[in-house]
Amino acid sequence: MTTEHELSHDPELTDWRVLLGRLHARFGTGEGGFAAGAEFASRVAARADELDHHPDLDLRYGHVTVTTVSHDVGRLTSRDRRLAVAISQIAAELGLRATPEQLSALEIGLDVMVAEEVAPFWRAVLGYEPDSEGGEAASLADPAARHAALWFQQMDEPRTERGRFHLDITVPHDVAEERLAAALAAGGRLVTDQFAPSWWVLADAEGNEACICTWQGRGQGDDA
Repeated sequence: MTTEHELSHDPELTDWRVLLGRLHARFGTGEGGFAAGAEFASRVAARADELDHHPDLDLRYGHVTVTTVSHDVGRLTSRDRRLAVAISQIAAELGLRATPEQLSALEIGLDVMVAEEVAPFWRAVLGYEPDSEGGEAASLADPAARHAALWFQQMDEPRTERGRFHLDITVPHDVAEERLAAALAAGGRLVTDQFAPSWWVLADAEGNEACICTWQGRGQGDDA
């Protein structure tokens, strides 16, 4: 098995970061703009066909974001590593610069007492589909992968003193503490670092919460 620790410390994957069980990279297109991004995307598509392993591509004017995971097994494998190395080689040939510090993945958490009773409502409202083995009562995701996933946090008793929604922002493990410091400097407060470096719980001046998260310390035999 290719672990998140191995991928995060692989010398050939310095362009890439592990976020929510997937490999992510972003390559700036500089003055080449959209045309440079389109050329890059075209070459990535051709190489992906050769390797028979296909990433998700998000082409914007100033950058292209690439994400890969082995969907058939639901985790990262050597196929993802091989594809990521090939994509970085294409980017280098085109003179595109990786910007891993810009990467992140957003989830929304909702505190619930009975997930089975509320999940169908959110699935209908958002047009989402179940995103885990636990079914819709565990988490929901945008089928087009455009919007933040929604997951349900089981509570032992109703939460009334704090908001029931919170944001989980997963960032590269090597920028998490910088993001934490910036949030605190911007008026936030640390609720708890008990679970760090997996996640830090923060709150704004009115008590609205967010978690800064990384892949580290998730009980998969990877280092913290």
